[in-house]
Amino acid sequence: MIVDSHCHLNILPEDKVGNVDEVIAKAKELGVERILCVAINPEQWQEVIALADNYECVYAAIGVHPCEEKSVLVSDEELIKAASHPKVIAIGEVGLDYFHFEGEEDMTWQHNRFKQHIRIAKQLDKPLIIHTRNSTPDCLSILKQEGAQEVGGIMHCFVEDLATAEQAIEIGFYISFSGIVTFKNAKELKTVAQALPLDKILVETDSPYLAPMPFRGKTNQPGYTHYVVQEIADLKSLPFDTVADATTANFNRLFKL
Repeated sequence: MIVDSHCHLNILPEDKVGNVDEVIAKAKELGVERILCVAINPEQWQEVIALADNYECVYAAIGVHPCEEKSVLVSDEELIKAASHPKVIAIGEVGLDYFHFEGEEDMTWQHNRFKQHIRIAKQLDKPLIIHTRNSTPDCLSILKQEGAQEVGGIMHCFVEDLATAEQAIEIGFYISFSGIVTFKNAKELKTVAQALPLDKILVETDSPYLAPMPFRGKTNQPGYTHYVVQEIADLKSLPFDTVADATTANFNRLFKL
């Protein structure tokens, strides 16, 4: 079994990959038996929950992405109510993103949103799914300060260096590799994947984005997690099934499934 630990099944373009039934069928053909569908704003929360309700193999995560404008606010009560659904297994994706707000000096609003999600994750005892871009020192600092190690989570679509990965692992986070690790120019990331212990690694697509080789530039889909597993197996000189089984066990351990 393979688990796609991060995708956006709710926004996959049907004209490119088919309807949800077809996408899930294709995933199963490629060995992907479980999918975590992640919302990035409140408008998507019910979409991902409905998918999780309708498909046994789909789970949901809800949160407010750091790239959502500062005007997008949710109350603790709204977040708790939605996240209490039994198939919502994570809070996210949340975190910090300075890249998309280049030139804006005061990121307090992002920090406050992030802290809110950590607080609710701890209250509900659900792991966090973390997005960080051009903000990793602050992101790790807030995770530590706010006690995120109590619930742990996933460093989603990881592209940082080995030292950053090790810092995240120290506070209970798994490192999730996307199709980027298959790109020929991702030499440093390949080195990180080689170096990390297998029991700290997850795999994902982030579909419809970041399709792995040999589909780079095309629409990604959950089944393509297969190719991420293959790349990590090749980098580590391990059998495919060893990596598939280990990353699935890691996912199940994190989410108590």
